[in-house]
Amino acid sequence: MTSTDSAQQPPKKAPAKDPWDLPDVSGLVVGVLGGTGPQGKGLAYRLAKAGQKVIIGSRAAERAQAAAEELGHGIEGADNAETARRSDVVIVAVPWDGHGKTLESLREELAGKLVVDCVNPLGFDKQGAYALKPEEGSAAQQAAALLPDSRITAAFHHLSAVLLQDPEIDEIDTDVMVLGEVRADVEIVQALAGRIPGMRGIFAGRLRNAHQVESLVANLISVNRRYKAHAGLRVTDV
Repeated sequence: MTSTDSAQQPPKKAPAKDPWDLPDVSGLVVGVLGGTGPQGKGLAYRLAKAGQKVIIGSRAAERAQAAAEELGHGIEGADNAETARRSDVVIVAVPWDGHGKTLESLREELAGKLVVDCVNPLGFDKQGAYALKPEEGSAAQQAAALLPDSRITAAFHHLSAVLLQDPEIDEIDTDVMVLGEVRADVEIVQALAGRIPGMRGIFAGRLRNAHQVESLVANLISVNRRYKAHAGLRVTDV
């Protein structure tokens, strides 16, 4: 083959990256804002039990410290600002009605951090739970608007706080749908989810698709009430 022929050959494509080739996240510090609530405590407990360094945050440091002592596994408690500063990855598990105000107040502390929003905007009436649609489109998109210097992902929406906090349950049989704009950030969150026995993190699209993922919790609440269950989700054929 001549040099001219060689120059005309199209460049070889790099092999596709294995979607299950996820990074080692064992050394990351995970902060949980709203870590004294049921969902936050449950996530903190499971991640710490799996060997992750976890700090739980609250508006009152004393409350966070009391919850951390109760949970054990080396979990620390601090106020929300200190939790954000000391963490590599910050899970937002605050109530929806305090979501915007909390994030706005922590914009500086969360700059440069990987933020994982797991808040579900829901309303409740006599007919049960129903989805709310924030002006930005979803809780995750609201986080992205309020935290322009942070890396926003969305995950951990469909987990039962009851199961997460139950020390008698060794595995959480569920998949975690992870959304985000940057593949590397999404893979970090997938890897964190995968540290919890029985759980997988599954890429589920960009943040513009977060609304329907957040909204699905209203359906799961209906399932749980009818069947007296703690339903989760599995994605098949993946």
